[in-house]
Amino acid sequence: MMWLVSGLLLWTVVHWVPALWPALKTRWCNRLGAGGYQGSFALLVFAGLLLIVLGWRQTPASHVYLPMPELKHPAMAMVVLGFVLMGAANYGSRIKRLIRHPQLTGFALWAVAHLLLNGDSKSVLVFTWLLLWAISEIILINRRDRAFTPPPVVSWPQELAGVLVSLGVVALVVWVHPYLSGRAIVL
Repeated sequence: MMWLVSGLLLWTVVHWVPALWPALKTRWCNRLGAGGYQGSFALLVFAGLLLIVLGWRQTPASHVYLPMPELKHPAMAMVVLGFVLMGAANYGSRIKRLIRHPQLTGFALWAVAHLLLNGDSKSVLVFTWLLLWAISEIILINRRDRAFTPPPVVSWPQELAGVLVSLGVVALVVWVHPYLSGRAIVL
């Protein structure tokens, strides 16, 4: 459990740096340069993710609630939609014109879907924490940046390509899911 919570804390604190502690981010960038900042940020996030996965695999689960079977397919659809939203954050999509934070919104959907699909203690801990983190990130970024200027719209072929890439990522995640979580996805 210690690794799991440590990973969640590392993930959260590192992601909060730009919005909560801009002076720390500035010092970090000045010391390492823009590329060094981005690289070290990515390494810390990856370390947090690795701790989460290792902690997940080592933490025994106890029953908290019984997921409702009738929510399985809607929750799976939420996961797919979450990945499409997360992908839309990487290009000037129409989605990004409607939703200010598609990546964090997609992440929150992914977390809610996992709470609907899993009722064990470690799932409740991890996915509630990550849901609250995503919501807090949206609030902190909105507070920091204030105004929102929607990006220009890309062409329909670019939009479609972005959705197809997101669906490819979903397929990849379905394939690696048993290796990360120890649980196969059963459709």
